[in-house]
Amino acid sequence: MKVVVIGGTGLIGSQVVGLLRDQGHEAVAASPSSGVDSTTGEGLADALAGAQVVVDVTNPPVFTPDGVMAFFTSSGRNLAEAELAAGVGHHVALSIVGLDRAGADAFYLKAKVAQEKQIRDSGVPFTIVRATQFFEFLKGIADSATVGDEVRVTSKTLQPLAAAEVAAFVAEVAINEPVDDVVEIAGPERIPLSEAVRRRLEALGDPRKVVDDDSAPYFGDVIADDTLVPGDEPHRTGKITFAEWLASQ
Repeated sequence: MKVVVIGGTGLIGSQVVGLLRDQGHEAVAASPSSGVDSTTGEGLADALAGAQVVVDVTNPPVFTPDGVMAFFTSSGRNLAEAELAAGVGHHVALSIVGLDRAGADAFYLKAKVAQEKQIRDSGVPFTIVRATQFFEFLKGIADSATVGDEVRVTSKTLQPLAAAEVAAFVAEVAINEPVDDVVEIAGPERIPLSEAVRRRLEALGDPRKVVDDDSAPYFGDVIADDTLVPGDEPHRTGKITFAEWLASQ
């Protein structure tokens, strides 16, 4: 099976490509560095020729409200057009658990909502994989919330998981039939974001002080305790705990 992974050189994409190749599939890592740019459409027709599945795990290079929205909507439009022209039978997209419960100021999550709507309306059979936050991004969250020597983050809970488990789930979904719906994966335990960031920085020997601040925004929005964790819907649960992941770094 030929599977084209858009964003195939990134954290998740590179692992998805490796897993699919290990299983004997023709997995193509497509990214601007390989001449494929989903935001402009450059290289898409050639990359998608003969593909049965397209996996989209892209992320915008600039995190501004207008930039993020423009990235996901232009990329989604170009991918849909190229997939229909190439006869692709399954579009798999990586998204975020709880994005439809976020407030109006959550610019990144609102852009992902727009992306999901495009996927549903595209006419290409699809599966949307919503995942909770990755352990790997905790330092980046700390960096974005740092003022001086303090990191101000909310104590509301997330249910984070290892990127490797997300990649394995995405690869599994890609070689199965499309469900034309959302499937979810979350970590094995709920953790206050401030505690998770504190433990990550401590493990790195980072001296910054983490301050619990429930008014601190997360991707532009003040979140509640149930905003970014799975609801009552069935979901896949990861097995790697935060403590185990920290010990492995």
